[in-house]
Amino acid sequence: MIDAQLRQFVDPPADRLASWFVARGINADQVTLVGFFVGMLVVPALWLGWPLLALVLALVNRVADGVDGAIARRTETTDRGGFLDICLDFFFYSAVPLGFALMDPSRNALAACFLIFSFVGSGTSFLAFAILAEKRGELTDIRVHKSFYYLGGLTEGFETILFFVLICLFPDGFWWMALIFGLMAWITAVTRLIAGWQLFR
Repeated sequence: MIDAQLRQFVDPPADRLASWFVARGINADQVTLVGFFVGMLVVPALWLGWPLLALVLALVNRVADGVDGAIARRTETTDRGGFLDICLDFFFYSAVPLGFALMDPSRNALAACFLIFSFVGSGTSFLAFAILAEKRGELTDIRVHKSFYYLGGLTEGFETILFFVLICLFPDGFWWMALIFGLMAWITAVTRLIAGWQLFR
């Protein structure tokens, strides 16, 4: 919801870190892959009941997700890099509720299923809108530094990170926070469906 407004605060430190990596010959794809593998460690961390460790791993993943794009802009932006970034982001997002389901199946499994369901709805509407908008050559938002243009929504990157922070700090409240965030994600999905219905003829 406020990702575009936060860019002025996020981009400068990301650019400085990107310069450090570029100076050492580290490319964007390498940062993407390392960040992904670090992020996937949230599953065993949560399974073992270590939510604070999972939080650290998730934050490292999100930092890597911001820095890889900054590296690409300083070197070479590739379709492969954009494809990899998008796919691994969605894999990671689904891994977090999986970890909470494994942590306490009787308490968290149903809420985790609903959350993954909402991620699929939000992610599908996100990608479908982006593909058709780019095909038509339409600038659907001001997010010009992404691999493609897309329509924002109620639950974007910042809100998702904030949600991950909260559920890791307060794991006992996962089930009800997951239900609330899942509903917000579905509001985002429905608004994108409506926007697509009105825009695409």
